[in-house]
Amino acid sequence: MAYEDFHPAVRGWFEATFEAPTPIQLDGWRSIGARQDTLIAAPTGSGKTLAAFLAAIDDLTWQAQQGELPDGVQIVYVSPLRALSNDIERNLQAPLHGIMERLGADGSAGQIRVGLRTGDTPASQRAKMTRRPPQILVSTPESLYILLGSDGGRNMLRTARTVIVDEIHAVAPGRRGAHLALTLERLDALVGGDLTRVGLSATQKPLELVARYLVGTRRADPVVVDIGHVRDLDLQVEVTGSPLSAVMSAEHMDEVYDRLADLVMAHTTTLIFTNTRREAERVTSNLESRIGEGKVASHHGALSRDRRFAAEQALKEGQLRAIVATASLELGIDVGGVDLVCQIGSVKAIGTLLQRVGRSGHHLGGTPRGRVFPLTLDELVEAAALLDSIRREELDRLALEVAPVDILAQHIVAAAGNEEWSEEELFTMIRGATNYGELERAQ
Repeated sequence: MAYEDFHPAVRGWFEATFEAPTPIQLDGWRSIGARQDTLIAAPTGSGKTLAAFLAAIDDLTWQAQQGELPDGVQIVYVSPLRALSNDIERNLQAPLHGIMERLGADGSAGQIRVGLRTGDTPASQRAKMTRRPPQILVSTPESLYILLGSDGGRNMLRTARTVIVDEIHAVAPGRRGAHLALTLERLDALVGGDLTRVGLSATQKPLELVARYLVGTRRADPVVVDIGHVRDLDLQVEVTGSPLSAVMSAEHMDEVYDRLADLVMAHTTTLIFTNTRREAERVTSNLESRIGEGKVASHHGALSRDRRFAAEQALKEGQLRAIVATASLELGIDVGGVDLVCQIGSVKAIGTLLQRVGRSGHHLGGTPRGRVFPLTLDELVEAAALLDSIRREELDRLALEVAPVDILAQHIVAAAGNEEWSEEELFTMIRGATNYGELERAQ
């Protein structure tokens, strides 16, 4: 479906909010609207999320106008992070509210609703969601797996028509990727095989492998909307006055904190990444002593949902000068306009550094700005290699975990608990997941 064919309420909201669609949005809407599996590869800040969602929301809008919008999940959004799931759920409210206002202020049209199901979701909200399912469900791979293992969750998911896997590069590698691949196959079987799959990422290589991971072994290749991962970057390595050695001294760290404080005060908002939660708390404490209490906050997975959300909102509203985070803010969480990203230590991967630096200048035409602080001589070599790779437009190669049997056993037990399968059907479904495509019957 082309953009020109969208419902007038959808086009009206979009045109009142944005200057014009981006190329990836136009191409993505066309293939997703035609119910084709689609993989979108584009830099951070290029409009990937709306490229994935708006065609599906348009379908819901037509249903609402015709009074045929039932309770029941039609769009499943899968995020690798709980915090990113929370962010997507919040950010969907604005377009849905604007579209529904244009559709019928008198309330005659049905309301498109969004539900959030993650490890943070209170039991009362989970029960309410089961009784009256939303049309859009935002979840994580683990929570989606749990939903498929319950009667209430399966009834809620049975009406799904589209599944969106965001930041697919972050979930596909390793054992977590194998787990999600089997979950997608079970979801596909639940809805009768008519599930449109959409994948999104800024940093994925090789594209052919990610595309095959998205759709599995039994489907045709997806449509690939690819405008690359390259953006103009302002990226530099920061080295303080003291020479680096094999171990970082306390005196040298004080110089790093002093330089960080100078950078934070020279910018309106700064996002600082560390590699551990303990380090995030240490950097936060040292920065607060330099720029003032209440001006810096930590953000990591050990904190409660309320504390993470409060830090995100405080930075967005200008109450904080900086947030010190681990991978909890690495992906596309909206914390407002970030001017500068600082990375403490080495990140070991090209894609990770690009994702983190891409949190700044996170808008069309924006230029991400990043500063990398190596803490040892080894990290200085790694930082130089990372920057050189980025300038040569390289990416790390993604690798899939091949047929981990413990994850396979976990899914077989879960599937056998409340689903009807013959042995042949179960074996065929399992081999539909790319990670298990070469699985032998004897295994």
